[in-house]
Amino acid sequence: MEPPTGILSSLWQFILFIPYFTGLLLLGIIKGIVFCPLICLIVAFGNSAIILGLLPVHAVWTLYSILSAKQLGPILKLFLCLCLPLGVILWIVVSIIGSILGGALYGFLSPIFATFDAVGEGKSNPFLHCFYDGTWSTVKGSFTVVCDFKDVCFHSYFSLMDDLRTSSADRHYYEIRLLQIPGALIVVVLGVFVDFPVISLVALYKSPYMLFKGWRRLFHDLIGREGPFLETMCVPIAGLVILLWPLAVVGAVLGSVVSSVFLGAYAGVISYQESSFYFGLCYVVASLSIYDEYSNDVLDMPEGSCFPRPKYRRIEDGGSTAGGLSRPNSFKTTPSRGGSNRGPMIDLKPLDLLEALFVECRKYGETMVTRGIINSKDIEEAKSSKGSQVISIGLPAYSLLHELLRSIKSNSTGLLLGDGVTEITSKNRPKDAFFDWFLNPFLILKDQIEAANLSEEEEEYLGKLVLLFGDSERLKSSMTDSESPVLTELRKAELDAFARRLQGLTKSVSRYPTFRRHFVELVKKLSNDLDNKHDRFEGGSRPVPRPGKTVSRIFSQRSFKNKTSTNGSDQDSPNRGLRGVDIV
Repeated sequence: MEPPTGILSSLWQFILFIPYFTGLLLLGIIKGIVFCPLICLIVAFGNSAIILGLLPVHAVWTLYSILSAKQLGPILKLFLCLCLPLGVILWIVVSIIGSILGGALYGFLSPIFATFDAVGEGKSNPFLHCFYDGTWSTVKGSFTVVCDFKDVCFHSYFSLMDDLRTSSADRHYYEIRLLQIPGALIVVVLGVFVDFPVISLVALYKSPYMLFKGWRRLFHDLIGREGPFLETMCVPIAGLVILLWPLAVVGAVLGSVVSSVFLGAYAGVISYQESSFYFGLCYVVASLSIYDEYSNDVLDMPEGSCFPRPKYRRIEDGGSTAGGLSRPNSFKTTPSRGGSNRGPMIDLKPLDLLEALFVECRKYGETMVTRGIINSKDIEEAKSSKGSQVISIGLPAYSLLHELLRSIKSNSTGLLLGDGVTEITSKNRPKDAFFDWFLNPFLILKDQIEAANLSEEEEEYLGKLVLLFGDSERLKSSMTDSESPVLTELRKAELDAFARRLQGLTKSVSRYPTFRRHFVELVKKLSNDLDNKHDRFEGGSRPVPRPGKTVSRIFSQRSFKNKTSTNGSDQDSPNRGLRGVDIV
C-alpha cells in the first residue's frame, strides 16, 4: 500500500484510522487486564523462589570468592565482606520488586502489542489472531522469562565467581587507599544532595517540551505517512505510541531523577581516583552541566548550558577539560531529519544474533560429531553439572572464529553473518548495550587475525586449538600430517593468544541470559547425532540425519534430562506477542 498523497487523502486516511485503532486498543487492553495478574503471579513467584532458594548459596559462595580472590587487597576484601549483608538485602528487595513490576508490565503490554501485530500485512485470518495472539504466547513467554532468570542466577553467577577466584593479580590488583575514603564519602553526600534536586527540577522543566515536541513529530508523521507510519502494518502500533507517549515522558523524568543519585555519587569516585577533595567538588558542579547539555542534545534544543563546567581531572581525556564523562563529538552536531552520517541501522536484536550463532554451532557441531572430534565424553560432561569446555565454550568460539574468517575473506569492514548478506559494522550496529561490549572486541580481534595473514593450514590449526581448548593429545589426533602446519615458537604463541582471546570473549557471551537455553538444545542435538552415528556403524535401523534437516529436527527431539524445552515456539512467543518489548 502506497502512502496517500494530498491533504484530503491524508485526512481521510486519518479519520478511518481512529475507530480501527480504538477497537484494537480496547481489545488489547481487555486481554491485558485478564492476563496481567496471571503473568505477574508466574514471574513473581518463579523468580522469588529462585532468589530465596539460591540465597544461602549465593551469600556463602560470594564470601568465599571474595576471600579467595588474588587481585583484591586485604583491606578491600574486608570492606566488601562488611558490605555483603547490605548487598544481599538490596538484592532481595530490588529483584523481587523488579520481578513483580516486570511481570505485571509484560503481562499487560504483551497482549496489547500482539493484538496490533495480528493485523499486520501477510497475516492469515487476522480476525481470529486478534483474539488469540498474546494469550497463550504470553503465558509461555512468562515461563521462558523465569527459565532465563534461573540460568542467570545459577550458570552466569557461578561463571563470574569462578573468574573472580581464579584471576591472577599480575594484570590488575585492587586495594583501598584508606586516607582517601573520608573525603570521598563527604563528596558523595554533597553530590547527591546537590544533583538530586537540581537535576530533578531540570527534568521536570524540560518534560512539557519533550511531551509536546514528541506528539508534534508523531502526528506529523501520521498525517504525512512518514517515519514509523510509512509501512501500513506499523500504523496501529505507531498509533499506540502516540497514546502512550506521556508514559514515556514520565519514565524519562523518573529515570533522570534516579540517575541523578548515581551521577552525584560518582563525585566520590572522582575524588578517590584523583586523590583530591577539590576535584570531587568540581565534578559535582560539572555533572549538572553534563546532564543539561546531554538532555539538550536528546531533545534537539539549543546547545550549551547555564551551569559552569569546571575541570575535574588532572589529565585531560581526549583534549576535553571535563574528563571521562565529557560530551562525545557525536553529540555536538544534530543530524538532519533527512539523513544521518551513520547510514541505515540494521534491525537486529541480541536474541537474533545468538540464534544465528547457535545455528552455526549446530552446523559445525554436526560435522565434528561425524568426524569424531566431539565424542560421547564431551556430550556427557555437557549434560552433567561439571560441564564441557569443548561444547559450552569451544564450539561457540569455533563458530565465531569462522565468522571472523568469513568476514576477512569477504573484505567486510564489520562482521558478516552466516546468511552472507547481513553485515554488522560500527556504523550500522543497533544501539543495544549488548552490541557495545560485544562488537568492538570482536572487530579488534578480526583486525589482528587479518594482519597475521594466516594460511589455510594455520586457520585449521587455530580452529582446532579453539575448539579443543589446547588439549595437545586430542589436537594431534584430530589433524593429519598434511593438515598440521609447521609453526615457529613465535607463530605458535600468536595462535595461542588468538585462541585464548576468542575463548575469553565467548565465555563472556555465554553469560547472556538466553545462552543457556540455546546450549541445552545444542547438547540435545549433538547427543542425538552421536546416537545416530553409533547406530549407523552398528547396523541400526534409525536413519542417518541429513544436514538439511538439522534446524527442523531440533524442535522435535526428545527432552533433555526429562525437561521440556522452552526454545523454539516458546522463544518466539514473547517476541511475536510483544513487539518492542524484548524478553531476553
